[in-house]
Amino acid sequence: MLIKRLKFIFALLIALFCLGFIFYTYQVDTPLVNESNKQEFIIEKGDSLIEIAENLEQQGLIKSKFWFEFYLKVKKLSSKLIADSFEISPAMSIKEIAHILTTNKSNFSEKTIQIIEGWNIKQIGDYLDLETTCSKEEWLSLTNSNDLDFDFLDTKPNKFDLEGFLFPDTYRIYVDASCEDIFLKMLNNFDKKLDKQMRKDIKNQGKTIWEIITMASLIEKEVQSVADMKIVSGLFWDRIKNKQALESCATLAYILGENKDQYSYEDTQINSAYNTYQNRGLPPGPITNPGINAIRAAIYPEFTNYNYFLTDPKTGDTVWSKNFEEHKQNKWKYLR
Repeated sequence: MLIKRLKFIFALLIALFCLGFIFYTYQVDTPLVNESNKQEFIIEKGDSLIEIAENLEQQGLIKSKFWFEFYLKVKKLSSKLIADSFEISPAMSIKEIAHILTTNKSNFSEKTIQIIEGWNIKQIGDYLDLETTCSKEEWLSLTNSNDLDFDFLDTKPNKFDLEGFLFPDTYRIYVDASCEDIFLKMLNNFDKKLDKQMRKDIKNQGKTIWEIITMASLIEKEVQSVADMKIVSGLFWDRIKNKQALESCATLAYILGENKDQYSYEDTQINSAYNTYQNRGLPPGPITNPGINAIRAAIYPEFTNYNYFLTDPKTGDTVWSKNFEEHKQNKWKYLR
């Protein structure tokens, strides 16, 4: 009995140690914000570690003075702090700030990357493989993670990857940033952009974030302007309400891996759960990573009398129709 208790206590201690280490790592590796400009921070001669930590916290550069002090003590860096003026940012982690304040130089050269609205996970992987130290293989592995602590993923089925939630934006990253650093930066950005009011409105509509992002991914690929996105959103939500097929060409493009001005009858007969010509309602999940305009449109649609639309391949303008006969005429006019 005593041995069992000792084993249990030992296992519990190990578990607590692991959890503590994970929490410590999170605190020193995660910046206060994802994006921010650098600002001046001054250490006066004679400033103590406690004073420096308090000043960093008051200036809005770190989350917690406790973890800054703790990190420097653990790493035995307290005596190496330099009295000088520094350029640091709240987008830097405690670890990075400590490095600068103890060496008066940054080894973290930065670069800008731009993730385009409407890129899917594989396209992002191709881009990162070329522009960063993140390989496509490692990227694809990360995007299949299911053990992430983000509330917005609560309604995502585990069998799906993170398509839809890797927020397209312009990011400043360190040249040697890890794949995980970039990955978490995108997810944290999504968490920030999908604000509390938007989440509340989604819930009040009786929808889930998973459904909204799936809808937003279709909208992102269908039209370009904010105004058109809102109208398409209303049109699609009406079709779902009326139990009509969405007939989204974006889903055919997703299945075929090819964009066409007009899809054939044979294309619309493809056997796929993502074929919204054959299946009613939303596709199983997002088909791309939508930007904030498409996400807002999915949440706040504009309902009109339009029932059909197409894109003029010459101008990129959206051509609306109120009935199928008008839609057929527009197809003859713009797509022949």
